[in-house]
Amino acid sequence: MWKYLVAALAIVCAAPSFAKTVSGVELSDTISANEQQLTLNGAGVRSKFFIDLYVGSLYLSQANSDANAIINSDEISAIRLNITSGLITSDKLIEAIVEGFDLSTNGDTAAIQSRIDNFIAVFNEEIVKGDQYTFVFTPGTGVVGYKNGEQKVSIDGDDFRTALMGIWLGAKPAQKKLKQRMLGN
Repeated sequence: MWKYLVAALAIVCAAPSFAKTVSGVELSDTISANEQQLTLNGAGVRSKFFIDLYVGSLYLSQANSDANAIINSDEISAIRLNITSGLITSDKLIEAIVEGFDLSTNGDTAAIQSRIDNFIAVFNEEIVKGDQYTFVFTPGTGVVGYKNGEQKVSIDGDDFRTALMGIWLGAKPAQKKLKQRMLGN
């Protein structure tokens, strides 16, 4: 009997711990990136025309509400997008990401355009409600992108990393309220 109790306790302890629920999405309080534990900094909903499209969450090594400090940090970080709407298509998300890069770079994407083209391939497959995208930002290296836990793309360069983070945390973010929530405000 004891061995069953110990086994059950091990399973319970190994289960992911959820920090909070946002728009029906249970968010892990920590994730592992490059063998480092990152903690949920904040999360919010990206909505358009009163429709929740995805939950965006920011994971950091330590809490921080200063967007510029996060973007320019030498710490590993991650942004996770949990798709909450069946209305998001591959084409629509690619269009939004391309627009985000344009806003993040003040219209000057020339230096990173070929890497943007490679990056958006992560969105080429069909997108369905429940899909999860995770972007791990490693200063000095670049960005690794995952879809549903499977690595899809790796893009080099701090300039690219900064531009991608800027889509959600920059001066002209995808949505100001989402940025504030991701920053823990």
